[in-house]
Amino acid sequence: MTPPNASVPDSGSPSDSVSPPNSGPARAPGSDERFAALVAEADAVSVDGWDFSWLDGRATEQRPSWGYARAMADRMGRARAALDIQTGGGEVLASVPRLPPLTVATESWPPNVARATQLLHPRGAVVVADPDEPPLPFGDSAFDLVVSRHPVTTWWEEIARVLAPGGTYFSQQVGPASVFEVVEYFLGPRTAEERTARDPHRAAADAEAAGLDVVDLRLERLRVEFFDIGAVVYFLRKVIWMVPGFTVEACLPQLRSLHRTIESDGPFVAYSSRFLIEARKPR
Repeated sequence: MTPPNASVPDSGSPSDSVSPPNSGPARAPGSDERFAALVAEADAVSVDGWDFSWLDGRATEQRPSWGYARAMADRMGRARAALDIQTGGGEVLASVPRLPPLTVATESWPPNVARATQLLHPRGAVVVADPDEPPLPFGDSAFDLVVSRHPVTTWWEEIARVLAPGGTYFSQQVGPASVFEVVEYFLGPRTAEERTARDPHRAAADAEAAGLDVVDLRLERLRVEFFDIGAVVYFLRKVIWMVPGFTVEACLPQLRSLHRTIESDGPFVAYSSRFLIEARKPR
C-alpha cells in the first residue's frame, strides 16, 4: 500500500463504523455491476511476491515513523555478513543500495523463493529455501547482522546462535490486534488472548531470555483505508493469515454488504500495528 497524502492519527479506533453483514445500506444504481467487476478483478490478479503496488489508488497505509527499509539499508552498508530471514519475494532486501560481501536470505513459500532468487542473485545474494522452523541452516556466529521484516515467528534462540558476538538483530514486526477491524468484520470478535498476541514487550523479554540485549523497542498504530471492495479482496488473498481460508465465494454476503457501505459512507478504515525491535549479542 502507499502512504496517504494527509497526516492521520497513529492510535485509536476508526470513527467510521462498518455495518455487519446483511445490514448494509440500500443498493445504488449500478452497485451490483461494480461489485461484480471489482471482485472479479481482485480475485484474478496474481498475489505472488510481497509487492502491494496493485493497491495504488485503491488503499493507503500510514508508514511507521522509523523508516525500516532505510534504517535496514544503513546497517547493511556497514555489515560484513548479513542474513534476511523470511525475505518474502526479496523486494525489501533488493532495494538496499549496498549489500554486504556475504548476503543470504531465507524463504519458505516456493513462489517467493523463485521471485527472490530472480531479484537477489544478480546482486550476489543467495536465497535458501527454508521451512521457517528451527534450526536455521547456518553455523554458529555466522552473521554480524540478521534482519527480518514482518516475520511470522521469531526464533530468538536461533537468532542468538547465528549472530556473531557484537552482532545485531534488526526487525520490523506486526504488533498486537493489527487490522483487526478487517479480521473481526469477517470472523467476529476476537478473544483477549488473540488481541494481545504479538506484544512487543513479550518479544523483548524473549530476546533477553535468549541472551540478547534489546537496545531499541518502538510501537505505532497506523491508519489503513480501503477505497473499494476489490482492495479488501486483494488484501485478504495476499495476507492469508488475516482471515484463514478466505475465498470470495465463502464470504460473498459480507463482501457485498461491505461494498455497499464503502459506496455510501466512504473508505473502510482500519489500524495496523507495527513494532521495531533491535537487539545485540554481547561481545
